[in-house]
Amino acid sequence: MSSVDSQRRVLSGMRPTGRLHLGHYHGVLKNWVKLQHEYECFFFAADWHALTTHYENPADIEQNVTDMLVDWLAAGVSGSAATLFIQSQVPEHAELHLLLSMVTPVSWLERVPTYKDQQEKLRDLDLATYGFLGYPLLQSADILMYRAGLVPVGADQVAHVEITREVARRFNHLYGREPDFEARAEAAIHKMGKKAAKLYSSLRKAWQETGDAEALETARALLKEQQNITLGDKERLFGYLEGGGKVILAEPQALLTPDSKMPGLDGQKMSKSYGNTITLRDSNDEVSEKVRRMPTDPARVRRTDPGDPQKCPVFQLHQVYTDEATHGWVQQGCRTAGIGCIDCKKPVIDAICAELAPMQQRAREFEANPEAVRLIIAEGNERAREAARDTLIEVRQVMGLQYRQ
Repeated sequence: MSSVDSQRRVLSGMRPTGRLHLGHYHGVLKNWVKLQHEYECFFFAADWHALTTHYENPADIEQNVTDMLVDWLAAGVSGSAATLFIQSQVPEHAELHLLLSMVTPVSWLERVPTYKDQQEKLRDLDLATYGFLGYPLLQSADILMYRAGLVPVGADQVAHVEITREVARRFNHLYGREPDFEARAEAAIHKMGKKAAKLYSSLRKAWQETGDAEALETARALLKEQQNITLGDKERLFGYLEGGGKVILAEPQALLTPDSKMPGLDGQKMSKSYGNTITLRDSNDEVSEKVRRMPTDPARVRRTDPGDPQKCPVFQLHQVYTDEATHGWVQQGCRTAGIGCIDCKKPVIDAICAELAPMQQRAREFEANPEAVRLIIAEGNERAREAARDTLIEVRQVMGLQYRQ
């Protein structure tokens, strides 16, 4: 039986693209640093996912994974507060992906919005592969493997969590019915105590007979707070409540993360593919040079020409890095030509360098001690494998693959 509280477990991953930039930090890593102290977190380097689109160029993957992991650690993601691991080092992911592929309709994969979007955006790559078609299911396996109830994603990734919910629901429907399921569920109800058992039964009846959604939510909340029953019994009662079987694979929820407000050096979204990034390990001189070269309001041809901050990418960085008083100084100085563009850029340069300084110090320490990084990941890989094995034991069992030796 599972002993996992899914609502306390978070799973998130990142494709290894090498050294990370400020967009990654503000869009993902800051959130991970916060979550690792609030939940049981599993964060992984998705190296198999990198192969779904770049299978012809695998040479950089290992170095990209190392660079990315150093940046995670430098940003404050901790191997002791969270489980950090590499996807391909937990081969159970591949087995669960295979087993889920037996029950997942092809049409579900073809309708994932990013499937066609990526084909359109990456037209120069040959993506007519089984791996590319199946990558949303591999993502589902990544999540379901750890029975993660929460997956931090941006709005554009919600569809991937939704297909994972559908896969889990289908799997539970097919394999969640133990031969004595109802008898076990009724026995679990009695363990709750007379008052809670009576309330659960009445709420279950209200949901199943009249579709009372409020009764369903109340019953779910009641189960979550029960101390008298095992997590295995809770999973049975969640399934019994909804008219299904035992919950084997938890249906995850999207934990929406705020859109990153980090603009690139050209005003577009910061992205390596646009060549408009500041990396987490850029030196002060490199940061200064990049920001000084940024385009500004085209109307400011000469120092004496007034400008409009709303038309200037630099002002977007001010909104991330400086306070209201500085914003007022920029608005006034730019519109009256009281300050020049170099004057305007200096507080941004100073703020970015100040933000990066502690991260870069930690990065230098990890670069100087690669064995420490390897140890953190080796320990994370082993913890992840232990959790993965627990899930696969139950999955194999319900699918008739748990042979006696």
